Amino acid sequence: MAVILIVEDEVSINELITKNLQLVGHLCVSVFDGRAAISEIDSHKYDLIILDIMLPELDGFEVFEKVKEVPTIFLTARNSLSDRVKGLSMGADDYLTKPFEMLELLARVEAVLRRTQKMKSCFEVGDVKVDFNSYQVFYMERPVECTPKEFELLEVLINNRNIALSRDRLLELVWGYDYEGDTRTIDVHIQKLRKKLGWEHVIKTVYKVGYRLEINL
Repeated sequence: MAVILIVEDEVSINELITKNLQLVGHLCVSVFDGRAAISEIDSHKYDLIILDIMLPELDGFEVFEKVKEVPTIFLTARNSLSDRVKGLSMGADDYLTKPFEMLELLARVEAVLRRTQKMKSCFEVGDVKVDFNSYQVFYMERPVECTPKEFELLEVLINNRNIALSRDRLLELVWGYDYEGDTRTIDVHIQKLRKKLGWEHVIKTVYKVGYRLEINL
């Protein structure tokens, strides 16, 4: 779990980001203008900031100048090359333009947290332990043999836990956009993971959609 500050003046977007980050286990605080962001960072410790550029009071670049020590992802409708170069050259960890897919934001959050060592390299729940660094999986303290694709699928499910993922989206995330197989591949791999990890009731089937790893941490 990481503590994340969301600085976004569009209430609907702020709430959407907050909801999805909370679903995967993070603690979120929301503010809606630049001065409130600086005040919040001065009084509390954060692992990551998701920072819009076009803000009331102070813009995102001005805020970032004062909080460079905190890992930051710029999130903005300003998609010009000069803005991206400015944000990254200032030292931001990533830059994502609107409109964006929530799964992409979640993946970028995870990547930044890993780089800044704020996210555990191991995931444990119940009798299952997954070590992302060594690519090892354990069930009831015994090693579980997983194929590379089974491990990648497991990692995607864990990183997006409590979020419903379509079969097509899982194919894109694990097998890639150019994969020519069909969605039955996902069903086969899900059944294998369920059996190997005792997760028959943890990896939920979402009717007419796909699957969701349902975990309360």
